[in-house]
Amino acid sequence: MSKKHALRRVMTATMAVAGALALGLSGATAQAATSLDYVALGDSYSAGSGVLPVDVTNLLCLRSTADYPHVIASRTGARLKDVTCGGAQTKDFTQSQYPLVAPQVQALGTGTDLVTLTIGGNDNGTFINALTSCATAGVLSGGAGSPCEDQNGTHFDDQIDATTYPALKAALSAVRAKAPHARVAVLGYPWITPAAPDPSCFVKLPVASGDVAYLRGIQAHLNAVVQRAAEESGATYVDFAQASEGHDACKPDGTRWIEPLLFGKNIVPVHPNALGEQRMAERTMSVLGLG
Repeated sequence: MSKKHALRRVMTATMAVAGALALGLSGATAQAATSLDYVALGDSYSAGSGVLPVDVTNLLCLRSTADYPHVIASRTGARLKDVTCGGAQTKDFTQSQYPLVAPQVQALGTGTDLVTLTIGGNDNGTFINALTSCATAGVLSGGAGSPCEDQNGTHFDDQIDATTYPALKAALSAVRAKAPHARVAVLGYPWITPAAPDPSCFVKLPVASGDVAYLRGIQAHLNAVVQRAAEESGATYVDFAQASEGHDACKPDGTRWIEPLLFGKNIVPVHPNALGEQRMAERTMSVLGLG
């Protein structure tokens, strides 16, 4: 055999081995993605409540099959167990929220690789009570002044510090106990109100001009407490303060991530729409280095 033919055979064999290795690595990467055991916990912002289609396996929780956990799973090939539930509070991680609905942490195990969640907004009725109070006061004042802040002062902030924070710590401790090896991502809540009053938004979000900043401050405080609890529990906090700026409930359809209180397009107002759930998924994947 000539040296030329021998060299050609060596090169062919080398290329075949390289190709096999490449295929093997590609297969290993795909297998790693599909073998990721992912459990989604949390409230209606995690469940995508109001976004169609609805998961008919549990109508009580008003969970969407287009919520951000499903988006993450579809893009990473992870095996998803989605136990998110609309209206969930931190206590529902360890207690049954509804009959036949198990405590959310029961979905976790020692083999769980990834956990995502939003939680805390329903504790003390913070979101619904603040929004209801401010919308009612806004209508009665014709949108002038800051009647909601005048009536409530630091009430909502005080409750967040006094009860929501320790409840978050307890809930995240329960998550860690059930899934000691999992990477846990705790998402903040995207902005509901704009950075500055928008008079044209009053018909959709009837909050007095002076209370727009008040509501936003309550949400910022809640997010800060969620972040603190997450970081103290060894979890990764996914911050939406910058990412969701300009995508609040006052923005037009196609730009907003959160639907307004009135004249929105979702069956559940003041919650993320399909675009919002998608963007929450993308931001989470970016922070975690997934996909």
